[in-house]
Amino acid sequence: MATVETKTAQPRERILQAAADLLAEGGREAVSTRAVSAAAGVQAQTIYRHFGDMQGLLDEVARRGYASYLAAKQAQDEDVDPVAQLRRGWDMHVAFGLANPALYRLLYTEPRPGQQFAVTGEAHQVLLRIVERVARAGRLRTGVEPAATMIHSSGMGVTLTLIAAQADGRLSHYEDLSENVREAVLGSVLAPAGHVAARPGAGAHHAAVHAVALKSLMRDGERSLTFGERALLGELLDRIAAGDGADADVDTDGPGRA
Repeated sequence: MATVETKTAQPRERILQAAADLLAEGGREAVSTRAVSAAAGVQAQTIYRHFGDMQGLLDEVARRGYASYLAAKQAQDEDVDPVAQLRRGWDMHVAFGLANPALYRLLYTEPRPGQQFAVTGEAHQVLLRIVERVARAGRLRTGVEPAATMIHSSGMGVTLTLIAAQADGRLSHYEDLSENVREAVLGSVLAPAGHVAARPGAGAHHAAVHAVALKSLMRDGERSLTFGERALLGELLDRIAAGDGADADVDTDGPGRA
């Protein structure tokens, strides 16, 4: 069983380190009150005094373990191409999961009815801001929220698949999975660079991309419009982005749809 240094660290730090070590070595099931108490050299009451309960302890372990990854995502240069940021963010997410499989499972697969870990919520907000920048650049063919949800859920699925393959010693069999899925997902939500297409019927698709961009820009507020006018314009832009009312023979690929 893992033990931590009991002479130099305060009880709270010993408890956190013990829980993190147990999680890394044995997964969520290994982080019990008895195991943490023994590894940290404290009584169970000490855990509850510092963290309330074991869920509070796990939340803090998750927050600390996720901190460096989240800081790296937040520190990405906003002057660079936002599409490049999306790719880099995807790769960072997968790499974090493979380097910290037990922590990743705790963050993304631990049943928590009606709530989520705050740190994963922060990471999703970072993703939303990047997708928002993509929309403002006229490169998004869907709404910001749907695009972010597609990217996040697909990235999480790929990461969990690769974690399982890594545990079974089969990771080399999935060498191209992450990149292939990443490009497929981005291809479904992004408009091509320089997307003023020459093919017949491309006008509706072009309008949809600009509708998404304009709605994204309106999030900062347009003071020349009343609340009702902004709501109406938002609804009209949503319809344009979704291709509502477009002639069936204008774009058989479904303009504006992922």
